[in-house]
Amino acid sequence: MRKILNLSPNFSKKTRKSNKIKFIIIHYTGMQSEIASIKRLKNKKAKVSCHYLINKKGEIIQMVHENKIAWHAGISRWKNYRNLNINSIGIELVNKGHRFGYEKFSDLQINKLIVLCKNIRRKYNINKNNILGHSDISPLRKIDPGEKFPWEKLSQYKLGSWYKKLGNDKKQSKTDKNRNLFFKNLFKIGYRYFSVNVPKKSDRLIISAFQRRYTPRNVTGELNQKTLLISDFLAKPQ
Repeated sequence: MRKILNLSPNFSKKTRKSNKIKFIIIHYTGMQSEIASIKRLKNKKAKVSCHYLINKKGEIIQMVHENKIAWHAGISRWKNYRNLNINSIGIELVNKGHRFGYEKFSDLQINKLIVLCKNIRRKYNINKNNILGHSDISPLRKIDPGEKFPWEKLSQYKLGSWYKKLGNDKKQSKTDKNRNLFFKNLFKIGYRYFSVNVPKKSDRLIISAFQRRYTPRNVTGELNQKTLLISDFLAKPQ
């Protein structure tokens, strides 16, 4: 697998052991061009970076060595992990993002991402369910890689979680019981930043993050039957 080396100065100098690497976190760059993205990822003042950037042509650019902690996740939580920079490999996909004109990810880009993720997963024995989006681990402040990212396709290569065909075994009603069940499921899956029993205004952001990944054609921030059924499926041992 060919990689282009274009190193960023933005990383923690301490070397980490390979058994610390438990996650792959996927982002989009959210900037107007590849050039602007790389410039920012190398800017010392910006204090952001990633291990790999994949452009629209499918070229893989390595910006931080894997045994170093890149600064891509920021304030983040998943299960009992906090600050996922410490335990993850960060991959940025060149895409203008929602601010500048969100684009479909190119086939070349996604195919190379799959190859890279399979390689990393095998190298560090990463659980397939620990391949996450930035919005999964920071749902109150991030929406990338967004609803156009093909999570279902990645799951076919055992990269990330997905659900099987769903039945219709639940009657949906707008009750606190359904709301609490949904967030109980999300807690089991790994999501954080909410209370299972106490509703908050920010719950909409959590629901939207979940829908952006699993029901990308229907991101409403409102709990519905399909969203609840998917959470039921994913919360069960796979």
